[in-house]
Amino acid sequence: MATSEYQVTGMTCGHCEMSVRGEVSRLPGVEQVDVSAATGRLVVSSAEALDEATVLAAVDEAGYQAARVS
Repeated sequence: MATSEYQVTGMTCGHCEMSVRGEVSRLPGVEQVDVSAATGRLVVSSAEALDEATVLAAVDEAGYQAARVS
C-alpha cells in the first residue's frame, strides 16, 4: 500500500473535510482518505502510488489548495 501526505490550505470545518474527502475518494485506487481541517493534513492511502497532480487536482476541484508534504 502506498501512502502520501498533503498540506491543504483553506479548510475550516467538517464540511470542508467532507468536500476534500469526497473528491479524493473518487480517484481510482484510493483505499482510505484521512483529512483534518484542524491540522490541514490530508493522508491518502492507495493500492499503488497515485500521481501527485491527480490528487492535487481533486483537492482543487473541492475548492482548496494542497502541497505534498515531504
